[in-house]
Amino acid sequence: MQAALYLSQLKEGGVICRRGDDARRVLNATSTYALAQEAIAAGTSLAAVIETHGLGDAVDLNALAAAGKLDCPVRHPDPAHMHLTGTGLTHLGSAATRDAMHAKAKSGDEEQLTDSMKMFRMGLEGGKPAAGQEGVQPEWFYKGTGVAAVASGDALESPAFALDGGEEPEIAGFYVIGADGKPYRLGFTVANEFSDHVTERINYLYLAHSKLRPASFGAELLIGELPDDIQGTSRILRNGEVLWQKPFLSGEANMSHTIANLEHHHFKYALFRQPGDLHVHMFGTATLSFADGIRVEEGDVFEIDAPQLGLPLRNPLQRGERPATEVVGL
Repeated sequence: MQAALYLSQLKEGGVICRRGDDARRVLNATSTYALAQEAIAAGTSLAAVIETHGLGDAVDLNALAAAGKLDCPVRHPDPAHMHLTGTGLTHLGSAATRDAMHAKAKSGDEEQLTDSMKMFRMGLEGGKPAAGQEGVQPEWFYKGTGVAAVASGDALESPAFALDGGEEPEIAGFYVIGADGKPYRLGFTVANEFSDHVTERINYLYLAHSKLRPASFGAELLIGELPDDIQGTSRILRNGEVLWQKPFLSGEANMSHTIANLEHHHFKYALFRQPGDLHVHMFGTATLSFADGIRVEEGDVFEIDAPQLGLPLRNPLQRGERPATEVVGL
Protein backbone atom coordinates (compact mmCIF):
# COMPACT_ATOMS: atom_id res chain seq x y z
CA MET A 1 0.00 0.00 0.00
CA GLN A 2 1.43 3.36 -1.05
CA ALA A 3 2.07 5.92 1.69
CA ALA A 4 -0.28 8.89 1.98
CA LEU A 5 0.53 12.02 -0.02
CA TYR A 6 0.90 15.38 1.74
CA LEU A 7 1.54 18.89 0.39
CA SER A 8 3.01 21.89 2.20
CA GLN A 9 3.53 25.44 1.00
CA LEU A 10 6.51 27.64 1.79
CA LYS A 11 5.88 31.24 2.87
CA GLU A 12 8.53 32.35 0.39
CA GLY A 13 6.78 30.44 -2.41
CA GLY A 14 7.06 26.86 -3.52
CA VAL A 15 5.43 23.52 -2.68
CA ILE A 16 6.75 20.49 -0.84
CA CYS A 17 5.44 16.96 -1.42
CA ARG A 18 5.87 14.26 1.23
CA ARG A 19 5.29 10.50 1.17
CA GLY A 20 6.37 8.72 4.32
CA ASP A 21 9.63 10.32 5.47
CA ASP A 22 10.57 11.50 1.98
CA ALA A 23 9.81 15.25 1.55
CA ARG A 24 10.85 17.03 -1.64
CA ARG A 25 10.14 20.29 -3.43
CA VAL A 26 7.77 20.09 -6.39
CA LEU A 27 9.65 21.36 -9.42
CA ASN A 28 8.41 24.60 -11.01
CA ALA A 29 5.50 24.89 -8.57
CA THR A 30 4.78 28.34 -7.15
CA SER A 31 1.79 27.40 -4.98
CA THR A 32 -0.67 24.63 -4.13
CA TYR A 33 -3.47 26.83 -5.50
CA ALA A 34 -1.70 27.03 -8.89
CA LEU A 35 -1.22 23.24 -8.94
CA ALA A 36 -4.94 22.79 -8.20
CA GLN A 37 -5.86 25.08 -11.08
CA GLU A 38 -3.61 23.01 -13.37
CA ALA A 39 -5.32 19.81 -12.26
CA ILE A 40 -8.80 21.24 -12.80
CA ALA A 41 -7.91 22.57 -16.26
CA ALA A 42 -6.36 19.24 -17.28
CA GLY A 43 -9.21 17.18 -15.83
CA THR A 44 -6.78 15.18 -13.72
CA SER A 45 -5.71 14.79 -10.08
CA LEU A 46 -3.29 16.78 -7.95
CA ALA A 47 -1.12 13.67 -7.65
CA ALA A 48 -0.92 13.39 -11.44
CA VAL A 49 0.02 17.06 -11.82
CA ILE A 50 2.78 16.67 -9.21
CA GLU A 51 4.11 13.61 -11.05
CA THR A 52 4.20 15.66 -14.25
CA HIS A 53 6.12 18.47 -12.53
CA GLY A 54 8.53 16.06 -10.88
CA LEU A 55 10.27 16.30 -7.52
CA GLY A 56 13.58 17.92 -6.63
CA ASP A 57 16.02 17.45 -3.78
CA ALA A 58 14.94 16.23 -0.36
CA VAL A 59 14.18 18.81 2.36
CA ASP A 60 13.96 18.63 6.16
CA LEU A 61 10.27 19.36 6.69
CA ASN A 62 10.48 19.38 10.48
CA ALA A 63 13.32 21.92 10.38
CA LEU A 64 11.33 24.14 8.02
CA ALA A 65 8.33 23.95 10.35
CA ALA A 66 10.47 24.76 13.41
CA ALA A 67 11.90 27.79 11.57
CA GLY A 68 8.40 29.09 10.80
CA LYS A 69 8.87 28.81 7.05
CA LEU A 70 5.74 26.79 6.28
CA ASP A 71 2.49 28.60 5.46
CA CYS A 72 -1.08 27.36 5.38
CA PRO A 73 -0.95 24.57 2.78
CA VAL A 74 -3.20 26.49 0.38
CA ARG A 75 -3.86 30.22 -0.01
CA HIS A 76 -5.64 32.26 -2.65
CA PRO A 77 -3.51 35.03 -4.21
CA ASP A 78 -6.31 37.42 -3.22
CA PRO A 79 -7.34 36.86 0.45
CA ALA A 80 -10.82 38.25 -0.28
CA HIS A 81 -11.46 35.16 -2.42
CA MET A 82 -10.55 32.72 0.36
CA HIS A 83 -13.58 31.87 2.51
CA LEU A 84 -13.34 30.33 6.00
CA THR A 85 -16.55 28.62 7.17
CA GLY A 86 -17.61 25.70 9.31
CA THR A 87 -20.28 23.49 10.77
CA GLY A 88 -21.12 22.61 14.36
CA LEU A 89 -22.95 19.88 16.31
CA THR A 90 -21.61 17.28 13.90
CA HIS A 91 -19.62 14.99 16.20
CA LEU A 92 -20.74 12.22 18.51
CA GLY A 93 -17.98 12.74 21.08
CA SER A 94 -16.82 10.10 23.55
CA ALA A 95 -18.88 6.95 24.16
CA ALA A 96 -20.22 8.27 27.48
CA THR A 97 -21.13 11.65 25.99
CA ARG A 98 -22.71 9.93 23.01
CA ASP A 99 -24.87 7.70 25.22
CA ALA A 100 -26.00 10.69 27.28
CA MET A 101 -26.84 12.70 24.18
CA HIS A 102 -28.75 9.82 22.60
CA ALA A 103 -30.76 9.25 25.75
CA LYS A 104 -31.66 12.91 26.14
CA ALA A 105 -32.40 13.33 22.47
CA LYS A 106 -34.80 10.38 22.41
CA SER A 107 -36.76 11.10 25.55
CA GLY A 108 -38.66 13.96 27.09
CA ASP A 109 -40.84 16.69 25.75
CA GLU A 110 -39.67 18.39 22.53
CA GLU A 111 -40.14 21.77 24.20
CA GLN A 112 -37.68 20.84 26.95
CA LEU A 113 -34.82 20.32 24.51
CA THR A 114 -32.42 23.18 23.86
CA ASP A 115 -32.02 24.42 20.30
CA SER A 116 -28.56 22.86 20.26
CA MET A 117 -29.92 19.48 21.34
CA LYS A 118 -32.67 19.69 18.73
CA MET A 119 -30.05 20.39 16.05
CA PHE A 120 -27.88 17.55 17.32
CA ARG A 121 -30.84 15.16 17.22
CA MET A 122 -31.63 16.22 13.67
CA GLY A 123 -28.09 15.28 12.71
CA LEU A 124 -28.35 11.89 14.42
CA GLU A 125 -31.55 11.13 12.53
CA GLY A 126 -30.74 12.63 9.14
CA GLY A 127 -27.05 13.54 8.84
CA LYS A 128 -26.07 10.35 7.03
CA PRO A 129 -28.60 10.00 4.23
CA ALA A 130 -28.91 7.03 1.90
CA ALA A 131 -27.32 7.32 -1.53
CA GLY A 132 -29.24 9.73 -3.73
CA GLN A 133 -31.06 11.39 -0.85
CA GLU A 134 -30.48 14.79 0.76
CA GLY A 135 -29.55 14.81 4.43
CA VAL A 136 -30.51 17.33 7.10
CA GLN A 137 -28.79 20.72 7.18
CA PRO A 138 -26.11 21.19 9.85
CA GLU A 139 -25.47 24.27 11.96
CA TRP A 140 -23.30 26.58 9.80
CA PHE A 141 -21.06 29.54 10.63
CA TYR A 142 -18.79 32.07 8.95
CA LYS A 143 -15.22 32.70 10.14
CA GLY A 144 -13.93 35.25 7.66
CA THR A 145 -11.72 35.59 4.61
CA GLY A 146 -8.11 34.65 3.95
CA VAL A 147 -6.90 37.48 6.20
CA ALA A 148 -8.05 35.32 9.14
CA ALA A 149 -6.11 32.21 8.02
CA VAL A 150 -3.08 31.61 10.26
CA ALA A 151 -0.15 29.30 9.56
CA SER A 152 1.16 26.78 12.07
CA GLY A 153 3.69 28.46 14.35
CA ASP A 154 2.17 31.92 14.00
CA ALA A 155 0.15 33.58 16.77
CA LEU A 156 -3.61 33.33 17.06
CA GLU A 157 -4.66 36.84 18.02
CA SER A 158 -7.59 37.28 20.37
CA PRO A 159 -9.13 40.76 19.99
CA ALA A 160 -8.86 43.17 22.92
CA PHE A 161 -12.66 43.13 23.25
CA ALA A 162 -12.86 39.32 23.39
CA LEU A 163 -14.02 37.61 26.58
CA ASP A 164 -12.14 34.40 25.80
CA GLY A 165 -10.00 32.77 23.16
CA GLY A 166 -10.14 29.00 23.09
CA GLU A 167 -9.16 26.18 20.78
CA GLU A 168 -11.41 23.87 18.78
CA PRO A 169 -9.53 20.92 17.23
CA GLU A 170 -11.10 20.19 13.86
CA ILE A 171 -10.57 18.85 10.37
CA ALA A 172 -10.77 21.32 7.50
CA GLY A 173 -11.44 20.58 3.84
CA PHE A 174 -9.87 22.78 1.13
CA TYR A 175 -11.79 23.38 -2.11
CA VAL A 176 -11.23 25.36 -5.32
CA ILE A 177 -14.17 26.35 -7.53
CA GLY A 178 -13.51 25.53 -11.17
CA ALA A 179 -14.38 27.64 -14.18
CA ASP A 180 -17.46 25.41 -14.55
CA GLY A 181 -18.70 26.47 -11.09
CA LYS A 182 -18.03 23.03 -9.57
CA PRO A 183 -16.21 22.63 -6.24
CA TYR A 184 -13.05 20.51 -6.40
CA ARG A 185 -11.67 19.12 -3.16
CA LEU A 186 -7.90 19.38 -2.76
CA GLY A 187 -7.60 17.60 0.58
CA PHE A 188 -7.77 17.93 4.36
CA THR A 189 -5.77 19.46 7.20
CA VAL A 190 -5.97 19.63 10.95
CA ALA A 191 -7.35 23.00 12.09
CA ASN A 192 -7.81 25.14 15.18
CA GLU A 193 -11.20 26.82 14.85
CA PHE A 194 -10.29 29.45 17.47
CA SER A 195 -13.42 30.92 19.12
CA ASP A 196 -14.72 33.05 22.01
CA HIS A 197 -16.65 30.54 24.10
CA VAL A 198 -17.53 32.96 26.91
CA THR A 199 -19.32 35.23 24.44
CA GLU A 200 -21.07 32.23 22.90
CA ARG A 201 -22.26 31.03 26.32
CA ILE A 202 -23.95 34.38 27.07
CA ASN A 203 -26.58 33.61 24.44
CA TYR A 204 -26.52 31.23 21.48
CA LEU A 205 -27.50 34.19 19.27
CA TYR A 206 -23.97 35.47 19.93
CA LEU A 207 -22.53 32.46 18.10
CA ALA A 208 -21.88 34.55 14.99
CA HIS A 209 -19.87 37.09 17.03
CA SER A 210 -17.89 34.37 18.80
CA LYS A 211 -16.74 32.85 15.51
CA LEU A 212 -15.31 36.06 13.99
CA ARG A 213 -11.79 35.15 15.03
CA PRO A 214 -8.74 33.81 13.18
CA ALA A 215 -8.31 30.10 12.54
CA SER A 216 -5.09 28.16 12.01
CA PHE A 217 -4.40 25.27 9.67
CA GLY A 218 -1.84 22.50 9.75
CA ALA A 219 1.19 22.85 7.54
CA GLU A 220 0.38 19.67 5.62
CA LEU A 221 -2.56 18.96 3.33
CA LEU A 222 -3.59 15.30 3.11
CA ILE A 223 -4.41 14.57 -0.53
CA GLY A 224 -7.19 12.09 -1.22
CA GLU A 225 -9.94 10.64 0.93
CA LEU A 226 -10.27 11.38 4.64
CA PRO A 227 -9.71 8.36 6.91
CA ASP A 228 -12.93 7.19 8.51
CA ASP A 229 -11.47 7.33 12.02
CA ILE A 230 -9.19 10.24 12.93
CA GLN A 231 -7.55 10.10 16.35
CA GLY A 232 -5.59 12.99 17.77
CA THR A 233 -4.62 14.91 20.88
CA SER A 234 -5.43 18.51 21.77
CA ARG A 235 -3.25 20.15 24.40
CA ILE A 236 -2.37 23.51 25.89
CA LEU A 237 1.18 24.34 26.94
CA ARG A 238 2.01 27.03 29.49
CA ASN A 239 5.66 27.94 30.01
CA GLY A 240 6.62 24.76 28.18
CA GLU A 241 4.56 22.51 30.46
CA VAL A 242 1.31 20.71 29.61
CA LEU A 243 -1.56 22.63 31.26
CA TRP A 244 -4.31 20.48 29.74
CA GLN A 245 -4.62 17.73 27.19
CA LYS A 246 -7.31 15.44 25.90
CA PRO A 247 -7.76 13.02 23.00
CA PHE A 248 -10.17 13.96 20.23
CA LEU A 249 -11.90 11.93 17.55
CA SER A 250 -13.05 12.92 14.09
CA GLY A 251 -13.77 11.33 10.73
CA GLU A 252 -17.14 9.96 9.70
CA ALA A 253 -16.98 7.04 12.17
CA ASN A 254 -17.16 9.63 14.94
CA MET A 255 -19.63 12.03 13.31
CA SER A 256 -23.40 12.29 12.98
CA HIS A 257 -23.04 13.71 9.43
CA THR A 258 -21.19 12.49 6.38
CA ILE A 259 -18.56 14.76 4.89
CA ALA A 260 -20.53 14.67 1.63
CA ASN A 261 -23.66 15.95 3.40
CA LEU A 262 -21.75 18.83 5.00
CA GLU A 263 -20.15 19.70 1.66
CA HIS A 264 -23.52 19.59 -0.09
CA HIS A 265 -25.14 22.02 2.31
CA HIS A 266 -22.28 24.49 1.91
CA PHE A 267 -21.90 24.38 -1.85
CA LYS A 268 -25.62 24.34 -2.63
CA TYR A 269 -25.44 28.14 -2.40
CA ALA A 270 -24.44 29.87 -5.64
CA LEU A 271 -22.51 32.42 -3.56
CA PHE A 272 -20.04 29.65 -2.72
CA ARG A 273 -19.61 28.41 -6.30
CA GLN A 274 -17.87 31.42 -7.84
CA PRO A 275 -15.08 30.34 -10.23
CA GLY A 276 -11.59 30.65 -8.80
CA ASP A 277 -12.62 31.03 -5.15
CA LEU A 278 -10.91 28.99 -2.45
CA HIS A 279 -13.01 27.57 0.40
CA VAL A 280 -11.76 26.20 3.71
CA HIS A 281 -14.59 24.42 5.52
CA MET A 282 -14.23 23.12 9.08
CA PHE A 283 -16.30 20.10 10.12
CA GLY A 284 -16.79 20.52 13.86
CA THR A 285 -15.41 19.11 17.11
CA ALA A 286 -16.37 17.39 20.35
CA THR A 287 -13.38 18.36 22.53
CA LEU A 288 -12.82 21.76 24.18
CA SER A 289 -10.55 22.80 27.04
CA PHE A 290 -13.17 25.46 27.87
CA ALA A 291 -15.65 22.69 28.71
CA ASP A 292 -13.17 21.48 31.35
CA GLY A 293 -12.93 24.91 32.97
CA ILE A 294 -9.60 25.93 31.42
CA ARG A 295 -8.98 29.65 30.97
CA VAL A 296 -6.09 30.40 28.64
CA GLU A 297 -3.59 33.23 29.02
CA GLU A 298 -1.48 35.19 26.55
CA GLY A 299 1.58 33.16 25.67
CA ASP A 300 -0.13 29.78 26.08
CA VAL A 301 0.47 27.47 23.12
CA PHE A 302 -2.29 25.43 21.49
CA GLU A 303 -1.10 22.13 20.04
CA ILE A 304 -3.34 19.91 17.94
CA ASP A 305 -1.74 16.67 16.84
CA ALA A 306 -3.47 14.21 14.50
CA PRO A 307 -0.69 12.18 12.82
CA GLN A 308 -2.98 10.99 10.01
CA LEU A 309 -3.16 14.64 8.92
CA GLY A 310 0.56 15.36 9.06
CA LEU A 311 2.67 17.64 11.24
CA PRO A 312 1.27 18.93 14.54
CA LEU A 313 -0.44 22.33 14.51
CA ARG A 314 1.01 24.74 17.10
CA ASN A 315 0.02 28.36 17.74
CA PRO A 316 0.73 30.72 20.66
CA LEU A 317 -2.09 32.90 21.98
CA GLN A 318 -1.62 36.63 21.55
CA ARG A 319 -3.83 39.46 22.78
CA GLY A 320 -4.63 42.13 20.20
CA GLU A 321 -4.82 45.87 20.66
CA ARG A 322 -8.15 47.65 20.90
CA PRO A 323 -9.12 48.79 17.40
CA ALA A 324 -10.26 52.24 16.37
CA THR A 325 -13.89 51.82 15.31
CA GLU A 326 -15.08 55.39 14.96
CA VAL A 327 -16.79 55.83 11.60
CA VAL A 328 -15.80 58.91 9.59
CA GLY A 329 -18.44 60.49 7.38
CA LEU A 330 -17.48 61.66 3.92
